[in-house]
Amino acid sequence: MKFASKIVPCLWFDSQAEDAARFYTSVFPGGRIVKTSHYFKSGQEVHGGKPGSVLTVSFELAGTSFTALNGGPVFRFNEAVSLQVMCDTQQELDHYWSRLTEGGDPAAQQCGWLKDRFGLSWQVVPVVLPDLITDPDPVKAERAFAAMMQMKKLDIAALQRAHSGA
Repeated sequence: MKFASKIVPCLWFDSQAEDAARFYTSVFPGGRIVKTSHYFKSGQEVHGGKPGSVLTVSFELAGTSFTALNGGPVFRFNEAVSLQVMCDTQQELDHYWSRLTEGGDPAAQQCGWLKDRFGLSWQVVPVVLPDLITDPDPVKAERAFAAMMQMKKLDIAALQRAHSGA
């Protein structure tokens, strides 16, 4: 099997790997499930998976390979790791925000961050944001940063207005 990228994030799920891969590939245009593997009887005393049940799902999103693993309830996602979705337009940002927040945790939404229904953290970010908050003019950069800190879903026009002082 050939992977789309050299580094492949492996996302650990209790038993929702297949559901998550289907959901994520429905959110990103061109997303696709590449291959599914299943547990075997051998090693069951270690892995605990039911023979024939889904072990991993390999999938691609926006040219990046991922593996979803049904590893059981031992580990959970937390905010220490998130996936960034870099968006060129407000329409694109709105699409990803709306789809990824479906069934997610509304309390975990701040500054473009969100937590989806599987507990995975995402950052839905306009590509222009890093330039706005690293502007050589610290006053402009701080205005953009201050505006961002007041938002849940990021608003590109509002960030640009804050940056310019409008």
